[in-house]
Amino acid sequence: MPCSIPIVTVCLFFQFCIYTYNFFSKVSDKSNMSSKRTKPDKELHVSLSNEDTDLFESAWETARSNHGQVLSFYLPGMIKYGKGRGNYPAISITGNRCELMCEHCKGNLLSPMINVTDSEELVNICKRLAKNGAHGILLSGGANHKAKLPWEKYFKAIERISQQTSLYISAHTGFPDYESCCLLKKAGVKQGLIDVMGDEKTATHVYHLNGLKPLFHALDAIKKSGLELIPHIVAGLLHGNIEAEYRALEIISHYQPTALVIVVLTPLKGTPMSNVSPPAPLEVGRLIARARLLMPEIPISLGCERPRNREGTLMEKLAIRAGVNRMAIWSEEAIREAEKLDLIPRFQATCCSLHYHPKFSASN
Repeated sequence: MPCSIPIVTVCLFFQFCIYTYNFFSKVSDKSNMSSKRTKPDKELHVSLSNEDTDLFESAWETARSNHGQVLSFYLPGMIKYGKGRGNYPAISITGNRCELMCEHCKGNLLSPMINVTDSEELVNICKRLAKNGAHGILLSGGANHKAKLPWEKYFKAIERISQQTSLYISAHTGFPDYESCCLLKKAGVKQGLIDVMGDEKTATHVYHLNGLKPLFHALDAIKKSGLELIPHIVAGLLHGNIEAEYRALEIISHYQPTALVIVVLTPLKGTPMSNVSPPAPLEVGRLIARARLLMPEIPISLGCERPRNREGTLMEKLAIRAGVNRMAIWSEEAIREAEKLDLIPRFQATCCSLHYHPKFSASN
């Protein structure tokens, strides 16, 4: 993801390679359903140690105890999916420009976004999106060398959008200061999305930050401002290896986030990581299970950036058994897995950072 932008926006990049599923399928009524005990089985084609089996069972039971039987599936951006389309477009407030040029993105992920370069253009585009039925917008963009986005240029425009439309507004904040977060909230932004890494090496070598200090300052700023804090962890961010992600979970847990999104490194052409192999599905499943046990009451989502192949499908199944209660851009196999485990699917055409709301659902 370009620099300070949570890499979840890569969902737009996958709009031509997602699976076909009828987005408007009806959810069956499974009220008063008891929790089904589960453990990964032979159908998953993955070898589990006794320790892994216990881990997944504990995470599953924790998820059911705290989040019930519902599993929410999300269609973000403006992605076409079966008969549906996402209604939560991403907008770059810096056009296609980025100075920080993180190693896993190099600015590539700005291209699929709606690009704007001035405040009046942003207002006009958002009014048109609202008129055409968008539920909300995700404001994003490339960061400067200090990992900041030019929010000061857009505060008044965002306030106008908030006052003149019903759009729900989320922001990929970059690594902002407290004043910027307060002004974003005052202008009408509801959520602050931010990538969280767990060690100095990843912060410095991948994000080009001055260590972890900018991250801690940004997390403090978002939380204290009253914005909903939605941290993202990119599994395998350090060249495909899961090393500091568990430390990132510990950092996040201290801030009591509104929700947690876990995505998986997807190598992009034109970046130093183009030939990197993403982490194995079981590694990602373990990370999610640990997240569920560490933060039992927090909604956890498998975000839209992840492999779209056989391993990606296995990743989805393991994520369900590891305790996610949200998933973006699902496969048919994920739906079948959820139903096999007596979970109740429901669908929403927004980013997975949002809580489920009937007005954003597939039937609206």
